[in-house]
Amino acid sequence: MQDDPMSRLEDHHVPDHEGGVNPAISDSSTFAFSRPDLLRAAFHDEAPGCYLYSRAGNATLRTLADAMAALEGSEAAHVTASGMSAIAITLMQLAASGSRIVASHTVYGGTWALLGNLLPRFGVETRFADTNDLEEVREAVNGDTAAIYCETLSNPMLRMPAIGALAQIARESDAALVVDNTFAPLLVSPIALGADVVVHSLTKFINGASDCIAGAVCASDEFIATLGDVNAGTAMLIGPVLDSLRAQSIYKNLATLDVRMQRHGENAAFLAERLEEAGLETVYPGLASHPEHDLFDSQANPGYGYGGMLGLDLGTVEAAEDLAMRLQDAGVGLLAVSLGHARTLFSPSGSSTSSEIPPEMQNQIGLSPGLLRFSIGLDADIEATWERFSDCLADANLV
Repeated sequence: MQDDPMSRLEDHHVPDHEGGVNPAISDSSTFAFSRPDLLRAAFHDEAPGCYLYSRAGNATLRTLADAMAALEGSEAAHVTASGMSAIAITLMQLAASGSRIVASHTVYGGTWALLGNLLPRFGVETRFADTNDLEEVREAVNGDTAAIYCETLSNPMLRMPAIGALAQIARESDAALVVDNTFAPLLVSPIALGADVVVHSLTKFINGASDCIAGAVCASDEFIATLGDVNAGTAMLIGPVLDSLRAQSIYKNLATLDVRMQRHGENAAFLAERLEEAGLETVYPGLASHPEHDLFDSQANPGYGYGGMLGLDLGTVEAAEDLAMRLQDAGVGLLAVSLGHARTLFSPSGSSTSSEIPPEMQNQIGLSPGLLRFSIGLDADIEATWERFSDCLADANLV
């Protein structure tokens, strides 16, 4: 059995019994040195315990990074100013001009644009493939492949790849397997399944309050050190630095991650079952009808459910937008992008968070224009929520 990620996190947080229950905030951009030789050594990461400049890190960022490493079971971690910056610095560190990235064809729209539009300007090719088709992945990999990239649960279609099998293909190709675990913190531990790097948008479920933007990279000591190298590290030279005050607030919110993820999952499962019973095309990994339901069970950490993300395919964007407005007016949730908030959030993915993906490719991968993506909230009375939801479906002539 895999180690429980929340237990690792709790074991990691050992407060000072003579101090505050929360660690102090390091609110400095630069740090003083007692001797010139320490200052010289710090520039080359050869002064353990010394901080040089907060672009390279400080005690508060290290506290959050160490907590993320504990959560994901990695040797180390680095926190950043956004989830997209975490993805970008990871892939730019791994890939160089002339190399290839093999990526899932069902990824977040911003990630698709990074891979398909920006990185090619620097000579990095991306081959998009169905990561649920291992033969297609093998055919896409070549001798120049630097990384295989996927999401634990794809955004927005909620497909799950076999992470261990992808890790094996990556190892055989001398490539790194990078997994975005934003949709499934606690639920799945990709590093335990063979992934080399896990990236997160901490903005979402990790923080849980929709009040900041942040990201994280969880990997080996060696890889995290390369990110911070003063001569060639993408984190150091591009500098997507997370503010220390925000890092502290995210760190404190980690303590309730298990309670929140369990409630998100319970509420999402409740609604998914009723939506499917009503005859609507519902996408949720906890449903037996989900194509990777059994695979999810085989890869998941027990006790945390199937997550708070749910899809409802209404066929057309007009139907999706109409239902979204009815749900918002009825108080079911809010028409908004992002996820992980206490309130339910929903938006038609094809015209919002996946709009960077060209329509012809959306059609090719099976992303319906009528897919309404939900991040189910922490509603205390989910049955009352369903009553309002059901009324909206009836008013829209969907049931």
